[in-house]
Amino acid sequence: MTTLMVQGTTSDAGKSTLVTALCRWLRRQGVAVAPFKPQNMALNSAVTEDGGEIGRAQAVQAQAAGLAPHTDMNPVLLKPNSDIGAQVIIHGRAIDSMDAAAYHDYKRVAMDAVLQSHQRLSAAYPVVMVEGAGSPAEINLRAGDIANMGFAEAVDCPVILIADIDKGGVFAHLVGTLALLSESEQARIQGFVINRFRGDIALLQPGLDWLEQRTGKPVLGVLPYLMDFHLEAEDAIDQRQATKTGELLKVAVPVLPRISNHTDFDPLRLHPQVELSFVGPGQAIPPADLIILPGSKSVRADLAFLREQGWEAAIHRHLRYGGKLLGICGGLQMLGTRIDDPHGLEGAPGSSQGLGLLEFATVLEPEKQLRNVRGRLCLEDAPVSGYEIHAGVSTGAGLNGAVHLDDGRSDGALSADGRVLGTYLHGLFESGPACSAVLRWAGLREVRTVDYQALRERDIERLADLVEAHLDTQRLRELCGVGHA
Repeated sequence: MTTLMVQGTTSDAGKSTLVTALCRWLRRQGVAVAPFKPQNMALNSAVTEDGGEIGRAQAVQAQAAGLAPHTDMNPVLLKPNSDIGAQVIIHGRAIDSMDAAAYHDYKRVAMDAVLQSHQRLSAAYPVVMVEGAGSPAEINLRAGDIANMGFAEAVDCPVILIADIDKGGVFAHLVGTLALLSESEQARIQGFVINRFRGDIALLQPGLDWLEQRTGKPVLGVLPYLMDFHLEAEDAIDQRQATKTGELLKVAVPVLPRISNHTDFDPLRLHPQVELSFVGPGQAIPPADLIILPGSKSVRADLAFLREQGWEAAIHRHLRYGGKLLGICGGLQMLGTRIDDPHGLEGAPGSSQGLGLLEFATVLEPEKQLRNVRGRLCLEDAPVSGYEIHAGVSTGAGLNGAVHLDDGRSDGALSADGRVLGTYLHGLFESGPACSAVLRWAGLREVRTVDYQALRERDIERLADLVEAHLDTQRLRELCGVGHA
């Protein structure tokens, strides 16, 4: 049984991408591999087959490995709900909210959960492909580390270090990171991967030769920059837009401080007939056909922020002029008359007045609702699938069922005038027929159906192709314990 870990010199260096690529590359060779991330800090999460939640990056890596997502793939998930605190999720279940100091003390317990999950995966799969978090050289986080070298030392596994040349300073990143590790940690680094290179590789070769001579570590390969490439972001919002022509539906999404599961909007960003705008602090909501209120980890605080930005008035003006409004999860809760947090789950206990656009109220309860669901959308009776992740329990006469679920429940609401739609369902736009129905409802006349799942599969395959073409696959096989091709 082999464990191989990918660590990065920085956040967004390409750790998630490389683990995804290696999982699909191994699967192509008939090797059973499981992805693993000891500790993840992200507000983008997915519901697993065993009824818990993990980071979305690990769900995509599971797809690359041909597996259903499982809580053991990400045993510790931190979901920030303030600048100094986060909800702590262990084995898929929220156990408490902690500030940074309290979590630092808790890390010994969290490490036990990490090692339990790793042991189970190691017993079930010949290869466990591990993703680190941030950088192993973050000095202030090294004590009690469970996310990078602390984990690698505990399970005695080799490490690949990846750096993003597109950021600049790639040799300083690699050499500097190596220099800040202990001797035993340095010995774990089995090679470097350079990510997102553009240009003539011959011009980079002198630097690669210098790096190998300076560190005594091999460069396992240089991955080129991929154009028109999409892989769900672990945390940062991907705002890249392709050039689009013809009739475009204008969609605006206010970016709330604790926006969650913004990967919901990737299918819209990639749709050839949608012009998607993320509206940041201090910006006015532009003229749009559809405004979408996204999910939120701190609904009452984010609703207050929305009002401070003047966006509530803009939303009412948008509706008066015939625009459409969609709320997803926390965005749905904002559409109601009231949000109560009696237990202080997302901040100080209290209540907030909602936008009052739909007749229902929400109470935040300690037991989080976690489900993968299927059903039919009230628009065109379109089939839809997705997932629920929310602490809110919503009740009221206005909940007339935007989605009729296969388990017999109904979800969300459509206003009497047909302009306001709300649902708890994340992943709404990943279902082609449901996405098309929403776009037609919002005003797009002739909609081209896009197969988002096929797009994701295409890009996972492209990543595996890059491994074959640009990395030292023989050395990778050795590190994975799978021998010769």
